[in-house]
Amino acid sequence: MPSLSDLLGLCKLKVVSLILLTAVVGMFLAVPAPYLPDALLVLNASIGISMAAASAAVFNHVVDEQIDIQMSRTDQRPLPQGKVTRNQALVWGVFLGIIGLGVLQLFVNTLTMVLTFISLIGYAVIYTMYLKRATPQNIVIGGAAGAAPPVLGWTAISGTQGIEYALLLFLIVFIWTPPHFWALAIYRVEEYKKVDVPMLPVTHGLAYTRIQILLYTVLLLLVTLLPYLAGMSGLIYLVSAVVLGLIFLMYAIKIYKNPDDNKIAWATFMFSINYLMLLFVALLVDHYWLITL
Repeated sequence: MPSLSDLLGLCKLKVVSLILLTAVVGMFLAVPAPYLPDALLVLNASIGISMAAASAAVFNHVVDEQIDIQMSRTDQRPLPQGKVTRNQALVWGVFLGIIGLGVLQLFVNTLTMVLTFISLIGYAVIYTMYLKRATPQNIVIGGAAGAAPPVLGWTAISGTQGIEYALLLFLIVFIWTPPHFWALAIYRVEEYKKVDVPMLPVTHGLAYTRIQILLYTVLLLLVTLLPYLAGMSGLIYLVSAVVLGLIFLMYAIKIYKNPDDNKIAWATFMFSINYLMLLFVALLVDHYWLITL
């Protein structure tokens, strides 16, 4: 029998944590300041969304087992190490998915459950089983599933009321995903070549990918201004978005100007994670402090 640690190792807990953060911020932004969303509803929605995200991660591990065995970034995962069998992982993934979706249906609302299910299928099936191996635009198209959590959080609290604001949060994460992941793909390009996964630097080359990272980062900086321009947030968020966006842009420029320095790609990937966390924290702080500025 696999240990709990090995089972949790299939869940990509760091990724789930980032997903949960964006979802929870969506929950709080769905309620006009200075009011707070119902605590029990936030808890149930967080449990359901997290378990569904963990379920998608488990299925990703199962589908990518043979790829993971050949990549140094992933060869220590529970499945390549033989600590968990494919059948055990499948049962664990189904269990997490059923419980997570069940919690959303019983204690949150049907809309959030359905959207979460669509996101789960989008990542675990459409992206992992098809897009990842079919097109260098896999991250761009598949990014829609990863960008859904703020919308899920919003609908968990307010349904479709004000959903247009939640879609701005979706757009931010959607545009953030390509430069975030392509930086990693540059750093691991030889491994992706080895396993024949058509990531952009494999199919179009490193120079083209660096340009795309730069262009997407510029676009991201512009898109992050939309919550302020739409009256959704105030100056605290605006300043945070501009400062964080300029730092991200600085990393993208470094990647573009230093094609032989692979460490910059890794540094960009790591910063991009902190970037998204800090951006959403800024949204939350702005929402409850000096929101009228």
